[in-house]
Amino acid sequence: AEFASEVHKKHAMMAEDDVDEIEAGPSMPAAAPGFDMDFGGALRPGEGEAMAQYVAEGKRIPRRGEVGMKAEEIEAYEKEGYVMSGSRHKRMNAVRVRKENQIYSAEEKRALALFNFEERQQRENTILADFKQIMAAKLTETG
Repeated sequence: AEFASEVHKKHAMMAEDDVDEIEAGPSMPAAAPGFDMDFGGALRPGEGEAMAQYVAEGKRIPRRGEVGMKAEEIEAYEKEGYVMSGSRHKRMNAVRVRKENQIYSAEEKRALALFNFEERQQRENTILADFKQIMAAKLTETG
């Protein structure tokens, strides 16, 4: 009863134009949660993040022996006929393809999760706006 009377006193002291600023209920989180990437197994620590940076930039993921070279240099060597590291050995090539596919699927999952998060955030914002409107109407009726 004491808490309710304090709330009513605060609302009575507020001007009617301040009704939009009244917060009722728990507050929403300030920022979007971070999307921790899980690139799957068989990748060394940091390897997945490094490969994902190349994918995000739209570049070819460098293979063993190509680290430190630019993508344009690697393509130029391949056009000249050089066989770059890992492209002859079937097993190494299979491992490389599997790792690259893990990165691509993780990127797709991340994009889908981000899309779902934005959709959910939009729905929550509309519901929250509706609730605020209802609360403002109720407060102006009682105030």
